Amino acid sequence: MGIEGAFISINIKSSERKSSMLEKSMGKSALMVALVTGNVIWGGYTVHAEEPNQIFTLDPMVVTATRTEKRDVDVPASTTILTSEDLKATGAQNLQVALGRVPGLIYKTFAPGGGAMGTMANEIAIRGVSNGTLIMLNGSPMNLRGKYFLDAIPIDSIEKVEIVKGGGSVLYGSEAMGGVINIITKQGFKNSVTAGVGNYGQQKYNATVSADKLSVGYNLEKWGKVDTISRSHDKGDKHTDMTSSHKNNLFLNYKINDNWNFLYNYFETNVKYDTWFDDGYKSVGALQQNREYVTKQNLMQVTYQDDSVKGNLYYNQNKLMADGYTNYTTSDAYSGKMYDTDEKNRTYGADIQKKWEFGNKTNLILGSSYQNEFYDDYGKDGHKSPNQVTSRNIYAVYGQYDYKFDEKNEFIFGARETWTTGGYKDQNYDNFSMSGQYLHKLTENDSLYASVGQSFIMPTFSQMYGASDSAVSNPDLKPQKGTNYELGWKRVSNNHSWKAAIYHIDITDNITATWDGTKTEYKYTNEDFKNTGVEITCDIIGKDGFTYNWGINYGDPKVKGSKKPYWDRKYGRWQMNGGINYTKDKWITSLQGTYLAQRVGTPSSDHSVSEKPYFLTSLTTTYNADKQSSISLTLDNLLNREDNLSHSGSEYYSTPFNFLLSYNYKF
Repeated sequence: MGIEGAFISINIKSSERKSSMLEKSMGKSALMVALVTGNVIWGGYTVHAEEPNQIFTLDPMVVTATRTEKRDVDVPASTTILTSEDLKATGAQNLQVALGRVPGLIYKTFAPGGGAMGTMANEIAIRGVSNGTLIMLNGSPMNLRGKYFLDAIPIDSIEKVEIVKGGGSVLYGSEAMGGVINIITKQGFKNSVTAGVGNYGQQKYNATVSADKLSVGYNLEKWGKVDTISRSHDKGDKHTDMTSSHKNNLFLNYKINDNWNFLYNYFETNVKYDTWFDDGYKSVGALQQNREYVTKQNLMQVTYQDDSVKGNLYYNQNKLMADGYTNYTTSDAYSGKMYDTDEKNRTYGADIQKKWEFGNKTNLILGSSYQNEFYDDYGKDGHKSPNQVTSRNIYAVYGQYDYKFDEKNEFIFGARETWTTGGYKDQNYDNFSMSGQYLHKLTENDSLYASVGQSFIMPTFSQMYGASDSAVSNPDLKPQKGTNYELGWKRVSNNHSWKAAIYHIDITDNITATWDGTKTEYKYTNEDFKNTGVEITCDIIGKDGFTYNWGINYGDPKVKGSKKPYWDRKYGRWQMNGGINYTKDKWITSLQGTYLAQRVGTPSSDHSVSEKPYFLTSLTTTYNADKQSSISLTLDNLLNREDNLSHSGSEYYSTPFNFLLSYNYKF
């Protein structure tokens, strides 16, 4: 993945001139040059060239881990930075699929293209913490009742993604138990159109246009029928087909001035599924049920930034609808019943921080945030239950003190107080969390760090009061609390960027759903979670246009609760990621793979069972015919594997080998 960083623009006419200008500006001893068709590495920074012999820009690195701009090697936390080029190299059409290629991130999807099944939204688990990923868009939270829709963000609209592994609640509040993923969008688009087609009825259409301060983008993705995307084995075997998928995305950005920016995003999906009886049922071959899931989401935000103050106002709302017909119950009894659910989630709020600098050694950040959460579950056939219309206010104050003892040693202390008001039947919570981080610089490009941080997750309304007819209310849920410990090392040397970390996660009262098959209902309860592991990653600039990246993560995530009074394994132990990229003349090619081994499926009530490894692969190649035109071919699941991407007792499969051929024209 890309090594990012910071501060000048230079006009270069040849590879020799690149080297001489950088050497003159930065010093020969620090200079590390990789002549890879317009990419130059210096001391942990990358100069990216979109066109050979054009203007090269070193952009400031904004690292979410500290709310301040720092070089990655100066950040005492596990971080991964994905540039727009990195994301495109995965071949993914949206962020949900692309993040499945990152070390330490465990991928789950229900349908082709990273699609969800209504409230059964896809998730990215960071280091085994299944419900502890906070998704932010330009610093504003996207999570709604613990759910998020990463397939709502097309790759073409993203400038970069900053991933911080380990608890981030001190700086960002609830949901950040496992870590934070901050999506930073582009403030300006190139005028372009894209059209693509592939097998399984795939279609892609994209158009972006900019006029002065206003940028608008539209993205449409379609899939046709894909057979047997999932199987279940209850009283017999059943399988589910996806009959169609349709996604619309409208993205608008208006840069008011150098300090103020406005963004609006509208996302809509329509996905249809059929479930059929197989062996073990008397109605073999019969249609058990059909479902149509519709998601509509609106997101608006206004952001402000100057040298010392940052702030954002945001509004995030979605409506989740499902309808269809149930021919038979899971017991193979005739039902003939319509299926109709409808729920609405909304948050709006603000976050503001101010930074003070005291000389060259001390920085202080103080901030506050407010968020209003609203949840309305209309239930079956549109009949409201008064207990299912709820809202609450969440307030927080936070601070971070950054002190440099000398040029080599730095300490960061953070604290946050969070409390709620207006909860249903006075179900309110408060939490105080602290964190400490220590950084020791071995050299300018080599550092060691140690960190410990407390995190928390407030129970959501759907967990407390139920989100469907099969959900049992549990208003007495406790907030989920945990601590992340980590020792790490980062080094940028010659043409390599190394990162290594040893981590331990300990969570009390982890909130999880427990299924009761005898009553066909589930209830959210509190359990405990722990995971200890090690992660090593490396990015390499090779010769003759080649670059490489690889990563290894070994962990042992486990849970224990009332239904399981023993430590039971989750997910998998070994995760290996790797990629080879080639850039030469008019060609750009990338091969990526992710392997998760020693896996288990973990039902909510039964003991975990062994699951075969999954191996996600993709190959993307782009031919730039000229400055206006390019052709791209993406091949996904190169080995045509039928891997189960679920980590519970269910089975949801990777899409068979598929391709997408697209043409892009800039004007």
